[in-house]
Formats: sequence, C-alpha cells, structure tokens
Amino acid sequence: MFETEREVLAWYERQPRAINRSFLESIPWEEVSRHELRAEFIPVLLYMRDVESFTDIYYKELQRTPTGKDPVIKQFMERWSGEEQDHADLLNRFLAEAGVPVSPRWEAEEKAKIPFRYTLENYIAGIATKPFGDNFAGAHMAWGAINELTTLQGYQRLWKLAGHPVLENILRTIAREESVHVNFYWHVARLKLARSPFAQKLARYIIGKFWTPVGQGTKPTRETNYLIATLFKGVEGISFFDRKVNNRVEQLPGFSEFKNITDRVRAISMSDQP
Repeated sequence: MFETEREVLAWYERQPRAINRSFLESIPWEEVSRHELRAEFIPVLLYMRDVESFTDIYYKELQRTPTGKDPVIKQFMERWSGEEQDHADLLNRFLAEAGVPVSPRWEAEEKAKIPFRYTLENYIAGIATKPFGDNFAGAHMAWGAINELTTLQGYQRLWKLAGHPVLENILRTIAREESVHVNFYWHVARLKLARSPFAQKLARYIIGKFWTPVGQGTKPTRETNYLIATLFKGVEGISFFDRKVNNRVEQLPGFSEFKNITDRVRAISMSDQP
C-alpha cells in the first residue's frame, strides 16, 4: 500500500506506455474488415471514442475545483489526458477501417453537440466545491476511480461480446493503460478519504446523490443507457459489474456496503436492454 500521494504518482510515472510505436506498427489494420463487427456494437464504440476524446474538457473542469490545485493530481492529469486522447484516436481508426463512416472533423463535431446546460452546471459546481478544499478531492478521486473502473470493465465486456480479434487486441492494450489510471485514482482516493471522516461522508453523499455513468451529460442519456444495457445486460452482466466495479469501490474508506453504483447500472440494464 502507498503511504503518500507522491508515492502513487512516482509509481504511475514509472509505468511504461502500452500504446507505443511498436504496438501501433503491429496492428494489422488490413484484417479489420475481414471480421464482422456487429451493428449493435458500433454505437458503443462511437460512445467510447467520444468520451475518451472529451478528456480535455474533464481536465478543465477539474482545474476549477480544489482537486485541480493538488500538484500530484495535476501532474497525473497532464499525462492522463494525452493517453486518453490516444485511445480515442485508436478507436476512431478502427471504426474507419471497419467501414463505419467517420468525419475528418468528428472530434469538433461531437464536442459541439455537448449541451450548454452541461457546461454551465459544471462551471457552477466548480465554484460550489471550493469551500470544501481537500475534503472534496477525496470525493473527486473516488468518482474518477468509479468511472475508470467502469471504462476498464466496459472494454473487457466489449472485446468478449464482439469477438473481433483486431478489436480485442486494441481494447486489451487500451485496458492495460486504463488499469494504471484506475490504480492511481483508487489509491489517491483511499489516502485522502482515510485522513478525514468528513471527507468520507462527503464523498459517499456526493456519489450516492449525483453519480451517473461515465460520459452522461456530455453524451445524451439514451446513448449512455444503450452502452450500459449492451455491455452489462441481464443478471450475468450486473453480477460482473458488481464484482469488478462496485466491490472495489466498497473497499474505499467510508464506502462499506455502498451498492448505489450497481443499483443504478441495474436499473438501466434491466429496463433499457437493446
């Protein structure tokens, strides 16, 4: 276990990139169109691509909160945002090779669709969190850990369900980097929450009251629901999510027996199955 946030950052910075020149040169792009990509997974991949590309927006939002003033988290975010953009670019290339029409300006076009309400609400939230100082950072990192865990397990579910060998190779490599992000968020959240019972109560309240699946807000709720219902459908999908995501969250200080994340995913999965 790490004892300080600096130790977590030092560990993170020692981790090599999984997406490197050697990997990129090894991708058999010519094989993509030779394997079926079922239509049901195209909206999921588009959603994942877009949310990965929105990382710079999330980074700017974070900088308006007390979390953004933390030098360790800020240093992490500078590398993290670049890695997430690489993930988006890889997914976009795969979609194009699979024959899905993608605009040369897809990123700008998707960002232009983000509702003004989302931008305004997050600007206000940045101001509202300032009085909580470092206590809010614990909630912020716990929220980030949940979203990264959901993303990581979403990729795992997708490569198993889609059965496309090139996509599986790409998603497995992206997942290696996402797992590093998960560990950073989770361990920093653990350290910050362990120091303060108030931070634990604040985090549990904020996440219990306001958490939504990653991407919702920047993307329409119907698209978020489609992704959740496709990847975590039925009893088996919910059980998988609970084991891989919610159970890890419950290990954070102040989150014992916290089942809100699984409950929300279950409500979507069981009522909105494609």
